[in-house]
Amino acid sequence: MLRVVEWSTGTVGRHAIAGILARPELELVGVYVSNPAKDGVDVGELAELGGEIGLKATTDKQALIDLKPDCIVHTAMTDDRLFHAVEDLISFLEAGINVVSSGPVVLLFHGDALGPDIPARIEAAGERTGASLHVTGIDPGWANAELPLALTGLSQRIDLVHCWEIADYSTYYQPVVMQDIFGFGKPLDEPALMWQPGVLSTAWGAVVRQIAAGLDLTLDEPLVEAFEKAPAEFDVDSYSGPVPAGTLGAVRFSVTGTVDGTPRVILEHVTRTHVDQRPDWPQPIDGSGGCYRVEVKGEPQLSIEFRHEGEHGDHNVSGMITTAMRVVNAVEAVVAAEPGLATSLDLPLVTGRGLVTGGS
Repeated sequence: MLRVVEWSTGTVGRHAIAGILARPELELVGVYVSNPAKDGVDVGELAELGGEIGLKATTDKQALIDLKPDCIVHTAMTDDRLFHAVEDLISFLEAGINVVSSGPVVLLFHGDALGPDIPARIEAAGERTGASLHVTGIDPGWANAELPLALTGLSQRIDLVHCWEIADYSTYYQPVVMQDIFGFGKPLDEPALMWQPGVLSTAWGAVVRQIAAGLDLTLDEPLVEAFEKAPAEFDVDSYSGPVPAGTLGAVRFSVTGTVDGTPRVILEHVTRTHVDQRPDWPQPIDGSGGCYRVEVKGEPQLSIEFRHEGEHGDHNVSGMITTAMRVVNAVEAVVAAEPGLATSLDLPLVTGRGLVTGGS
């Protein structure tokens, strides 16, 4: 039995708690919350499990580290506190605790986008204590890094790997991401964080580089960024706030890895605040709200479209669940991994072993 601490109880964290409790090889021994109002509250209540589970959340970071768990499942928001989050992750490694985290996504693969000091500190901490760190999720993560590489296992020749997330974010509740980082609901010329030079490559460049590494490619530097903004054609009342007509209502962006100037790996996102915004941009084949798509150009021509939705039909809810469970399901593999930063190229196949209803 592996002893696990969950770090957050938000939109991803509460699903991670349910997932930890469902996995037969994991024992939930502690839960961290940053909000003082949640301190001392039963985790079952915070995670909306339908009752108490006899474990109370705490704001005391050191008390949880002192539990010496085998792993911390870290699902706290990192987009708006990037370097603080990195310091938390390194502190866990320095305490000899393995970590599986949903962010920051720049740590999905090796690189010095945050400066050379951080990768060196991660490796040094891992070498000193034997602990490993793995960052994963659904996107960036499984859908646009591991799924494409699995598909290329059918190839005879590869000319281009092109990955998409196509999504309607109208029911995605994350105001900081939607308003401050993307700039949805604001004037098109709003200098939102996402559209500053280098940010797209920082966020999704790790995905492009991981695919390239899996294909034994050496990419040109820098990666190529591109984006197109579109105004909302009508008022939208999204879960993350209003999107008035004329403000930013949809975006299409890409990060491309080239070899000798030729595109070889493309990561593209088409993000709408309503399913009917920019209908001329790529759409899911079945007309649903969202999907992931991979095309491998070459011999043979390969394509696959993957979609997900919650039990009640919402793909944004299932996006949180798939992110949480990709993290939780990787715990056992990460605990067994070599010290330092562990990418999905370093891990064995991660499955839902033990999660079949009624299984033993």
